[in-house]
Amino acid sequence: MEIKVTKTTNPKVKPDGDDLNFGSVFTDHMLLIDYMEGEGWKDARIIPYQDICLDPASSVFHYGVEIFEGMKAYYAPDGRLLLFRPEANAHRLNSSAARLLIPELPVEMFLEGLLALVNLDRDWVPKRQDQSLYIRPFLFATEPQLGVSRSRSYTFCIILSPVGAYYPEGLDPVKIYVETDYARSVQGGTGHIKCGGNYAGSLAAQYKAKQFGYSQVLWLDGAERKYIDEVGTMNVMFVIGDEVLTPELSGTILPGITRDSVLHLLRDWGVRTTERRISLDELLTAAKNGRLREAFGVGTAAVISPIGEFYIRGERYRVGNGHIGLLSQKIYNNLTDIQWGRIQDKFGWTMEVK
Repeated sequence: MEIKVTKTTNPKVKPDGDDLNFGSVFTDHMLLIDYMEGEGWKDARIIPYQDICLDPASSVFHYGVEIFEGMKAYYAPDGRLLLFRPEANAHRLNSSAARLLIPELPVEMFLEGLLALVNLDRDWVPKRQDQSLYIRPFLFATEPQLGVSRSRSYTFCIILSPVGAYYPEGLDPVKIYVETDYARSVQGGTGHIKCGGNYAGSLAAQYKAKQFGYSQVLWLDGAERKYIDEVGTMNVMFVIGDEVLTPELSGTILPGITRDSVLHLLRDWGVRTTERRISLDELLTAAKNGRLREAFGVGTAAVISPIGEFYIRGERYRVGNGHIGLLSQKIYNNLTDIQWGRIQDKFGWTMEVK
């Protein structure tokens, strides 16, 4: 793929890293690739970071035809710049595209554009402990039409943002509000893909949780409000007894890349893991009788987010002793050590940016 590169003539001042809020600072350049029905993907270009100009009737504004991904780049101690499982993000983007009738973006094109952009802005990648370059690929419909139908034109874009920790609490356990009124996803819906509408629909519950002093929402299934789906923007796992449980991929939750990576690590260590439906009653009973030893969210942005408390209908259920659990800490250490290139990557998950 030929990528036309136009470098900025007005470089931005890079942040010093002391106060890197998540997703608020962006690098000098962005990648764009257009699609037109009958012509395919074309006009790949890296240009200075700037506004995107669209017709007010573009489908993305009126019908939410948009998908996205989230990933990171990291500097290893030996100076290598690494990506973590970028092929998995490319494949998941295409899974999301299929659900919304968006044309597939070839994986090779995704990776080539990604590598070129990150390499160009590699000086923006933080080198401090636990800081990284967040990567946001997204794809949206651009055809100007006020009709609910498949768009004939699309744009794929990647922007980059140097980031610190996703949660100001760091690895201190967060408090979770169990949502029983709003629903995030149902069978046959879009809960298993990464589209903006899923997140827009979660804002009211998230706002309500924060009003009660809670960091995130634990979502239940949309049909019965009985089974656990996800926690906030992450998959969720529970250590009950000597077993790690996580909700199965039944079509209502996102097949997280961090989720898959954590399961691989646990099974490699010989830890018993089970993917199945988990009822809220089962979870709360385990919390009451002390069998719920640890609970944590897993996702690209936070990696591991320990959970210290659940709140539902006026009752609080404590998890652990107020500190990150031993298994959660081990997972975090090993996964971030692989991502940052501090230990051998025996799974072949990292890709060097050259």
